[in-house]
Amino acid sequence: MRVILVANPKGGVGKSTLATNIAGYFAAQSHAVMLGDTDRQQSSRLWLGLRPAQARPIGSWDLGPDLLAKPPKGTTHVVIDTPAGLHGKRLDALLKRADKVIVPLQPSVFDIFATHAFLQQLAEHRRAAGVPVGLVGMRVDERTHAAEQLQRFLTGLDLPVLGYLRDTQNYVHLAAHGLTLFDVAPSRVARDLAQWQGICAWLDA
Repeated sequence: MRVILVANPKGGVGKSTLATNIAGYFAAQSHAVMLGDTDRQQSSRLWLGLRPAQARPIGSWDLGPDLLAKPPKGTTHVVIDTPAGLHGKRLDALLKRADKVIVPLQPSVFDIFATHAFLQQLAEHRRAAGVPVGLVGMRVDERTHAAEQLQRFLTGLDLPVLGYLRDTQNYVHLAAHGLTLFDVAPSRVARDLAQWQGICAWLDA
């Protein structure tokens, strides 16, 4: 079973958007997918409640405070959406399960500083040793100074940058119906799917 952890202690960076679309990508590949939500806001669980019955199935993984719950037998892929302020024993327990960690961040100085501290924490964390970490820029407008600042920060790290996702209402409109980029006709979201190619290749590696 492959477990993908979507994590950044900074709130509002797009973790739920990334987690739901990763789950949608795995489901589109006909995998048996579970989506776990450890965030108090339960955004991913709410999204699952909106998902239409005819869409490719994504199961809900109920993660209690002790994180001891196991996915049902037959599950092949798990995506875990994590809360803001993730640290300590909670982070320890999640890293123990993770096969890969994806860290989303937005082009703001606050995101950059918070993410830099989190990446240092991961680098020093014994549970994270050997667990691949990938970075994704969220809501990026390449025309802005903030986007340039973000790119300079990310390229200065010794970690793979999987992609930069643009700020588009496509994610908002699809999420409102429990859907992802991978649930609709590719022609509707061609530009966004192109930005996901690096992320998908890394997930499949």
